Amino acid sequence: MKAKTTATTRRALCAAACLTMLGAHATEGGGSTYPMGAESYMSAAMPPAGVYTILFANRYRADELKDRRGDTIPLDFNVTANVLAPRLIWVHDATLFGGQVAQAMIVPLVDLDVAVNGARQKKQGVGDIIVTALALGYHHSAQLHSVLALDILTPSGSYSQDALANLGRHYWAIEPVYTVTRIDPAGLNWDVKLMYDFNLRNKDTGYRSGQELHADYSLGYGLGNNWVVGVGGYAYAQTTDDRRHGLAVADNRGRAYAIGPALKYDTGKGFFVTLKYQKELGVRNRAAGSALWLKATIAL
Repeated sequence: MKAKTTATTRRALCAAACLTMLGAHATEGGGSTYPMGAESYMSAAMPPAGVYTILFANRYRADELKDRRGDTIPLDFNVTANVLAPRLIWVHDATLFGGQVAQAMIVPLVDLDVAVNGARQKKQGVGDIIVTALALGYHHSAQLHSVLALDILTPSGSYSQDALANLGRHYWAIEPVYTVTRIDPAGLNWDVKLMYDFNLRNKDTGYRSGQELHADYSLGYGLGNNWVVGVGGYAYAQTTDDRRHGLAVADNRGRAYAIGPALKYDTGKGFFVTLKYQKELGVRNRAAGSALWLKATIAL
């Protein structure tokens, strides 16, 4: 019973810790390095050369753990994560393969609270930092934009395999990214950010999480008065098995999607803010909860 509780506990804590940015899924401990659902409107609209700051704020809460059939595991469980994650973006004057060159880094600051069967642990600190090694931005028209990028997810957050709550995953991940955006102040707006994660091995546990395919999305309508109203969320599927000391872990692939209302306000002067709420549904092998996201973009 203790072993089962430990495994489920780790699934819970990672659900919040990895929001660190900030989601959570199957794989080791039930978590993921990327914060599912973080992106929203205008995610591929790369600005002119300069330095920019995007501020993500998030509150994630889950009180259910789902098994491989989607049934709730009978466990007294609660996880809450509050995250503030500034992202610094440097857009260069140079171009490569016809696209604007940019680099970025996001540093999540996490307040994590995990409780399982009467045991509780709180932690605060820096989570796993995400570095955009290279991004190429393309402007196909005034309305349609896209970005190709390569993100490196670093094991910078504190970690102990015996801890109830961890701020990091303790392994590296490589994530190719393709994002496309359509912008219309008085019409249809949509965004899709498609990602594929290649997870490396956790050296402390000998565990290598499976590969993950996921996408953030938003769909809305511009009202012609600087406001866009619509919906947003994410879709996620683990595509390969986890492996422990080289052996496949059976029946542990994660799956989930999320949806909820989304708003955007754009001043037209380089500042915009988005707000969305998303509820996780169709969950397998992970924690199920909800998240409130705020994203603000500021030119420095």
